[in-house]
Amino acid sequence: MTDTLYDAVIVGGGTAGLSAAQMLGRARRRVLVIDAGAPRNRFAAQMHGVLGHDGRSPAELLRIGRAEAERYGVEFLDTTVTSIDDAGDHLTVAHDGGILAARGAVLTTGVVDDLPDVPGLREQWGRGVIHCPYCHGYEVAGRRLGVLATSPASLHQIELVRQWSGDVTAFTAGLGDVDDTVAARLAGRGIRLVDSPVTELRTDDDVVTAALTADGAAHAIDALFTAPTPRLHLDYAASLDLAVSTEPGEGLRVDMRGATSHPRVFAAGNVVSPFGNVPLSMGQGSMAGAGLNAALVMEDAASALRDSETLRS
Repeated sequence: MTDTLYDAVIVGGGTAGLSAAQMLGRARRRVLVIDAGAPRNRFAAQMHGVLGHDGRSPAELLRIGRAEAERYGVEFLDTTVTSIDDAGDHLTVAHDGGILAARGAVLTTGVVDDLPDVPGLREQWGRGVIHCPYCHGYEVAGRRLGVLATSPASLHQIELVRQWSGDVTAFTAGLGDVDDTVAARLAGRGIRLVDSPVTELRTDDDVVTAALTADGAAHAIDALFTAPTPRLHLDYAASLDLAVSTEPGEGLRVDMRGATSHPRVFAAGNVVSPFGNVPLSMGQGSMAGAGLNAALVMEDAASALRDSETLRS
């Protein structure tokens, strides 16, 4: 183990992690960001709905954020964390290159998106296949849009996408049975319902052109919306036994400061809110960084009090 004791190790160098790093760096803490280099939005060429950065690439935003954090003395290590363990008055953090110690940690490793198993879909993820209409709907507005349902919750996505185009085809096999009231509501908005499962996504010159269904039909579309299943990436923190929400669309349980069920561990970003966008991750990261600093301030005060009492005795 290294002799260096960091005030904070941040696991994940995406927008949440960099926001936490900036706050802790500005608080004059010794901070290390460990990043495996695989942000969730790396498949997208541009970000939208990010005030002051509309149209910027995700990679460019991370480059700027890392440079800002480095100005405050934040250190970076490009590797993968393999485990975090409680060592009493600190945490031990193992990574592919060794083991280090930290007084606290901020987890910002996000989620892994499990995509529908449809040939041709994965190759278009982030381009012709997209998830959030607020992030990417404007760029495909008015075109032929498909929505591939992956669960009953996809009904919301189907109705939402209609705001961006009057030409919407909903592939509803993943919804289960669609009752007559729902079907009438969708039809009333001009949404076409296809209950045959999608078997392939057709492209021409790397551009989406159609969704093929099990009944042999080809449905012309220019882009396909779908909701992946988010899977928390927390194997490295298994020994900490962190509380995880059982509510749909939620991840690690945290309070308003970003504090988890472990007193030395905070969390932010998609690992807390799997469906959160970039601005939400930024805000949560900033709060988690400030929250961990506040916890360290309290620990510093308690330690100073013990030292003064020992001297007096």
